[in-house]
Amino acid sequence: MGFIAFLKTQFVVHLLIGFVFVVSGLIINFIQLCTLVLWPINKQFYRRVNCRLAYSLWSQLVMLLEWWSGTECTLFSDEATVNTFGKEHVIIILNHNFEIDFLCGWTMTERFGVLGSSKVLAKRELLYVPLIGWTWYFLEIVFCKRKWEEDRDTVIEGLKRLADYPEYMWFLLYCEGTRFTETKHRISMEVAESKGLPKLKYHLLPRTKGFTTAVQCLRGTVSAVYDVTLNFRGNKNPSLLGILYGKKYEADMCVRRFPLEDIPQDEKEAANWLHKLYQEKDALQEMYNQEGIFPGQQFKPPRRPWTLLNFLFWATILLSPLFTFGFGVFASGSPLLILAFLGLVGAASFGVRRLIGVTEIEKGSSYGNQEFKKKE
Repeated sequence: MGFIAFLKTQFVVHLLIGFVFVVSGLIINFIQLCTLVLWPINKQFYRRVNCRLAYSLWSQLVMLLEWWSGTECTLFSDEATVNTFGKEHVIIILNHNFEIDFLCGWTMTERFGVLGSSKVLAKRELLYVPLIGWTWYFLEIVFCKRKWEEDRDTVIEGLKRLADYPEYMWFLLYCEGTRFTETKHRISMEVAESKGLPKLKYHLLPRTKGFTTAVQCLRGTVSAVYDVTLNFRGNKNPSLLGILYGKKYEADMCVRRFPLEDIPQDEKEAANWLHKLYQEKDALQEMYNQEGIFPGQQFKPPRRPWTLLNFLFWATILLSPLFTFGFGVFASGSPLLILAFLGLVGAASFGVRRLIGVTEIEKGSSYGNQEFKKKE
């Protein structure tokens, strides 16, 4: 094991990375709070500023994937589709099977210049998560309780606000509503059988309300829907902790572009279109499992240096005073100060671990275990 590989496995290094992310995130959140005064003066300028502030935070996680772990992401698509990336507003449909599926999506948005302006339809619980939810609030992310009767007006209002967004945005939808687990899949297929819908092998039954509403509200703004099917070579099941330990993965992403005018305007027909799409996604997963490859040309968009430079900037700004302070504490010889410092380190370690826990499948929501039994 080389020295760099050894460093990647050390807890103290992970703690320093977490410290940079958390403290820089809090600073960024404070700056975002200050930018609220811009909203009534110049809304579009406020949005552009917050896109760049969000980029400064999210790109640190992308840096871990691209530069720290060296994970490779390969696109399977066609040249005409790839040439549209980063040049139009789109809705992204991504399967929700892995802990780092969002991070693979983020690395593609970064390489095509839309990371800071990327959007998602997120569960409302995330709004209260420091750094993640707070940053999303300033980015006008649409939050929902996943109870359509309560969410309908909020979601529609939030989507319509994005109609004049000044930066090209990729709006992510996890149409399955929750991460894939065997229990959720079994319940989901029981629902599919009761509704007379074809069963899926690798996906949960898609929930159509969010998709049809997004298409209706963003029609005229969004140009297309990108369907993305993600898998990892070698049947790997990567985690954010694995990335933090420097484990390298190989992600394959099959991307298909559907012009928005090809999607029916009628809600029922649009829902049927989505169900058909998921049947096609299931077939793509079956092909990948059998052949180890998706159809289409292979593209490997080059990683850009900005994520690494951004992290080095924050590390330089924040770690120098931390080391100076820590040295001063231990040099003082005061047991009280040393214990207080160690307690602070312990609290920081706990906080970083909790943030990582948000991505873990086994700690994900129970949404779907019983909710699939209810009428959509």
